[in-house]
Amino acid sequence: MTEEALDNRLRIAVGIGSTHRPGMADPLAAWLERELGTAYRLDLDMIDLASVALPMHEMRTGGAAASPIAGRLADADGFVFLTPEYNHSFPAPVKNVIDWHFSEWAYKPVAFVGYGGSGGIRAIEQLRAVFPELRATTVRESVPLPMPWEHLDADGRFIPPPGAEQALHAPLRELRVWAEALRSLRAAEPAGRE
Repeated sequence: MTEEALDNRLRIAVGIGSTHRPGMADPLAAWLERELGTAYRLDLDMIDLASVALPMHEMRTGGAAASPIAGRLADADGFVFLTPEYNHSFPAPVKNVIDWHFSEWAYKPVAFVGYGGSGGIRAIEQLRAVFPELRATTVRESVPLPMPWEHLDADGRFIPPPGAEQALHAPLRELRVWAEALRSLRAAEPAGRE
């Protein structure tokens, strides 16, 4: 691949929303990294929220300049959130990372991969209401993974059930379309990001 082609690859930040370790997020994140990096040729930045210090008492309105990941989020052309469902909603670390930042999300697409007993569908639906407030665009399709713990091999590796890999196609196609279009928009109208 040429240097120009590498520069034009979409930069996608993958937010790993669970801070439980060890937990289901580990094999699912490894599966996503393999799928998104290989099949979709994306430049991935895997952001494990368990390893990012974002103290709630230091959060500021409109985003916090001291965030250790603000630059990584700002550099992204789009986002994929891997989120569990806790108590019919998304977990606190996901809300915390969203609220810590503001302009980093603007005019970028967000896709969701949920997991849990119901596949994380309630967490995903609630996140769809949050991101538009930050001028982000959520893609229509999502990837629910119900009971993924039933699909681990003897080494703890996630073996996707039938249909899971195909389920990634629709949201990833839409994410690519939005990411390419909105990257051009942001380049043409940088002031619009304020």
